[in-house]
Amino acid sequence: MLILAGTPIGNLDDASRRLVQVLAAADVVACEDTRTTAKLLRLLEVDARPRLVPLHEHNEREQAEAIAALAAEHDVVLVSDAGMPGISDPGYPVVVACHEAGVTVTSAPGPSAVITALAISGLPTDRFCFEGFVPRRAGERARAIAALADEPRTSVFYESPHRLGATLAELAAAHPDRLVAVCRELTKLHEEVVRGPAAEVAEWAADGVRGEIVLVVAGAPARAADPDAALARVRELVAGGMRLKDAAGAVAEETGLGKRDLYEAALAARG
Repeated sequence: MLILAGTPIGNLDDASRRLVQVLAAADVVACEDTRTTAKLLRLLEVDARPRLVPLHEHNEREQAEAIAALAAEHDVVLVSDAGMPGISDPGYPVVVACHEAGVTVTSAPGPSAVITALAISGLPTDRFCFEGFVPRRAGERARAIAALADEPRTSVFYESPHRLGATLAELAAAHPDRLVAVCRELTKLHEEVVRGPAAEVAEWAADGVRGEIVLVVAGAPARAADPDAALARVRELVAGGMRLKDAAGAVAEETGLGKRDLYEAALAARG
């Protein structure tokens, strides 16, 4: 089988007992950096010496079928340098190849910088999206920031400390009052969360920030629904064959307007 194993994102004590067990029992470990993984094995006092197979962003597609073939015959543990494999780290093509080859895929779950930052950010967690690294190219970055105007979910990004100030400045220019949280050096000695309106946090970051960064951005505030447009949508759905009661309910859920109000307004429009 293939076992996706989460490794500590900073604090070594976050390594689970199960992580130690699967590493100790593994025949093969596919890893982002063999040196980093060899060091982790030493620190976790894993005496077994599994075969370490490099799997990084430059070779993961070419290696996917070969690792799936290994996993058909052996227990293969897949790790990244930190966190959960496949989450902005190598792993996805291997998982796909294993599923297609009929190889069992399971997980020894562990820390994730995305979920850790989201949980401690103080921003809404009921709906969120992970966007990976903020685009480096100016045009792509500007489009990504502009898209936040209509994104109701909390957005989570990774960002380089060297680019954080510029990114926050652009974010503040486009959405100055939007709440953001910069989560720095998660689980490490100098862990820090700086939270506030984008314009204030951009000012804090202007002189430079060190460490590994996760940027959490609150979703766009809900826009007031247009009752006339909502009524038009109800009538459109009814014209398409939906019952008036169901159409009013569907549009009420989409807009936040009252179902009864929409229903009665549609009846009045009929009359």
